Amino acid sequence: MFPVHQRISSADSNTSSSPVSSGCEGFNFRTFRWTQTMLFAIEEINRRTDLLPDTDLGYVIYDSCFTISKAVEGTLTYLTGQDEAVPNYRCGTGAPLASLVGAGGSDLSIATARILGLYHFPQVSYSSSCSALESKFQFPTFLRTIPSDHHQSAAMAQLVLHFGWTWVGTIAADDDYGKYGIREFKELVEEAGVCISFSETLPKVSSPEDIQRIVDTVMESTAKIIVVFSSDVDLSPLIVELLRHNVTNRTWIASEAWVTSALINQPGVSSVLGGTLGFGVRRANIPGLQRHLLDTDPYADPLNVEFWETVFNCTLDYRKALKQTREVSMSASGTLSRGVRGVPDGLCTGLESLKQLNNTYTDVSQLRLTYNVYKAVYAVAHALHNLEHCVSGQGPFNRNSCAEISNFEPWQLMYYLKNVHFNVPHTEEEILFKDGDIDGYYEIINWQVRGEGSVSYVPVGTYNGTAPHQARMTILNESIMWNNEVLDPPRSVCSEDCQPGTRKGIRQGEPVCCFDCIPCAEGEVSNTTNARECIQCGEDYWSNVARDTCIPKTIEFLAFGQPLGITLIVISAFGALVTIAVGGVFIIHLGTPLVKANDALLSFSLLFSLMVTFLCSIVFLGEPQPWSCMTSQVALALGFALCLSSIMGKSVVLMLRARALKVARTKAKAVAKVGKAAAEAADNSGSPDVIVTNTNNNTDGCVGGNPEVDILTFTHQRVIAVVATLIQAVACTVWLIILPPYPVKNTAAQNVKIILECDEGSVVFICCIFAYDILLALLAFIFAFMARKLEDHFSEAKSMTFGMLVFFIVWISFVPAYLSTRGKFMVAVQIFAILASSFGLLACIFLPKCYVLLVKPERNIEERMRPRSKPRDGMSSGTSASLATTATEVNATTASTAIDD
Repeated sequence: MFPVHQRISSADSNTSSSPVSSGCEGFNFRTFRWTQTMLFAIEEINRRTDLLPDTDLGYVIYDSCFTISKAVEGTLTYLTGQDEAVPNYRCGTGAPLASLVGAGGSDLSIATARILGLYHFPQVSYSSSCSALESKFQFPTFLRTIPSDHHQSAAMAQLVLHFGWTWVGTIAADDDYGKYGIREFKELVEEAGVCISFSETLPKVSSPEDIQRIVDTVMESTAKIIVVFSSDVDLSPLIVELLRHNVTNRTWIASEAWVTSALINQPGVSSVLGGTLGFGVRRANIPGLQRHLLDTDPYADPLNVEFWETVFNCTLDYRKALKQTREVSMSASGTLSRGVRGVPDGLCTGLESLKQLNNTYTDVSQLRLTYNVYKAVYAVAHALHNLEHCVSGQGPFNRNSCAEISNFEPWQLMYYLKNVHFNVPHTEEEILFKDGDIDGYYEIINWQVRGEGSVSYVPVGTYNGTAPHQARMTILNESIMWNNEVLDPPRSVCSEDCQPGTRKGIRQGEPVCCFDCIPCAEGEVSNTTNARECIQCGEDYWSNVARDTCIPKTIEFLAFGQPLGITLIVISAFGALVTIAVGGVFIIHLGTPLVKANDALLSFSLLFSLMVTFLCSIVFLGEPQPWSCMTSQVALALGFALCLSSIMGKSVVLMLRARALKVARTKAKAVAKVGKAAAEAADNSGSPDVIVTNTNNNTDGCVGGNPEVDILTFTHQRVIAVVATLIQAVACTVWLIILPPYPVKNTAAQNVKIILECDEGSVVFICCIFAYDILLALLAFIFAFMARKLEDHFSEAKSMTFGMLVFFIVWISFVPAYLSTRGKFMVAVQIFAILASSFGLLACIFLPKCYVLLVKPERNIEERMRPRSKPRDGMSSGTSASLATTATEVNATTASTAIDD
């Protein structure tokens, strides 16, 4: 059974008469070559003496017309043995039927195999590759000499993956061959991550609208690779339309059914199909076949007659030729010419030479399906040979019986067909059916355009479905000529690959192969192509600029050797040296009134605390260590505690003196007022005995303080400073024992850096400790501010007030600056605050004293430490040395009043 014609003629749908079998049209030279190959094989077998020596093979050829209905009709006719397709089993006579070779298409074989399977009648197909036919439950007697499409679909999928194509279109014929083949291909490639751009179906009955729709889809799609599972007959109308629209720049992947078809390979097709890759079944040379084809007898049977008349465009029927000639002559001139009475035009003699032809029928360069027909005939012949030479008593049937070659049942031959094992003549290919199938072996064929525009089929690789998975496909990439003669494989992707440093972002509503490349976020990397997610870098690492590698974060701390660190060290050392110098000046002038008046011991403790604060700022530099974290904070807290407590001790005495002076001044004013009133009264009375004494003179008093007036002595001041400092020392000791500071790696402050810093251990402790320092500063400032009007020639209260103002201004400015910086600059801000506040206190408190001691030594005398004169308004300004004078005034006024009395 061969599809010698491409389609059936349009049938009459009139049901008023008995239905008749439809005729066929569209003679196919390629499939007619298959029929001649079967005849050649039968004749070759009948001539052999080693294969069926005592039996001749016969044949009956049925034309399926590439239509299921005709295939079923031929099957029924074959089974019944009658000229009509009546559903009765074997009413004919003659030699037994052996096997059906055919039916020339997967959907045709499926239809015939269902019928033949009912009677266990063997069927050997040469071109039905649909994977659905693998089911022995549905098709128990079906065998084939062409590999199953299961292998071809896998081969196509592996080819697509080999070249990295992820965006392909598919076109399949509207039959079992196309549907099953393309479905299995889709499953394999989609599982591997390939996306299908479009999927179209070729109509079995040519429809211009459907063909145009498919052409539009191909033109609009961005897919450059199109996989086609179809026969040449179904695909031919689409190729014609693609040529008309000049659709180029596509690479086609061809199934075996059309990869070497002359029906497709027409002149001009190279612009569309050049560079096509396809899978062809095993090719072979069959010696003697071409001679057999050229020696075809035009009168042997109706098929030969039709072939001859079609190929030479003539007729072998004299009467038909004469009738046609007369009709042409009458239509041209209206009369019959003398030439009509001779040999009519268009008459074939039957002696025409087929050697002059150059068509598919005589082309034996690509014998693939033709070779399958040859193998199918030999498979049946070897099965019959084994059946014929069965040894009685050793047979495979009931009671070891054998079948008779002249009278056997189909199921008996089916046994031998399933177990046949032979080597094909001339090629020595081993044929062994495995559940009705043979090994999946294909040649990979490339359509390469020659100089004159013709297409040649060039093998560029092989596929062996039985080999290990990694070794199944062998392909020579450099031998492939792509579309438009390009040497590099085309790219067919919906979206270009996402490079390292980016990740794939899925587009909503589109296939997974269509995506956007989204850069990785900071701190995340991707080091592979088409990464689905970015990887978070470790805690101590950060992403580089390209976001494809995690690199170690920069370690940051304020090092000694950095310019900023060196500057701070120099400033700190300078401050410490200045402090030591001031202490030296005080030691040199230790016995002078100025130094004695300011309690030298408290002054030295204040200078020592300032030197500690200057030097402790250096401990903040360098890589944080456990000892440095504890030392820096504790030294700073204790240094400021000693400094502020010393200032507080000084200022509290001055504040008390100022208050005592104010009380004494109030009493003096009251006594003076009483004395003045008595003097005026005496003056008015004219008494000569009244003596008026001037009580506004400034007598000498004690500079260092009058024991009768000073509530707190120098000893009390020192005790205040020591106790206040001890409280801070105890708090710091508890802090260091319970929750001491320790070095940490701060990875949260800045993304690209690891900041080495000290963790305070306990926020509560450090807040309490520095809150205590702030409390001391507030008390010292309040006491100094209250004593600011206690003026000597040298005003220490004002100096301490300005010093504390500078201290507060520095640290109030420090807080926002400290909170707005990170890393080593935060440490630098803290050191600057320490140094600025220390310099402020040193300058405000000790600079005026040093000025007097060094520049104006004439002022460093006891007289200069005494109170100044009263202002013009008669109101005395209080000084640190005027309290004794005020007491003297009070006593003088009292004495004057007594004399007056």
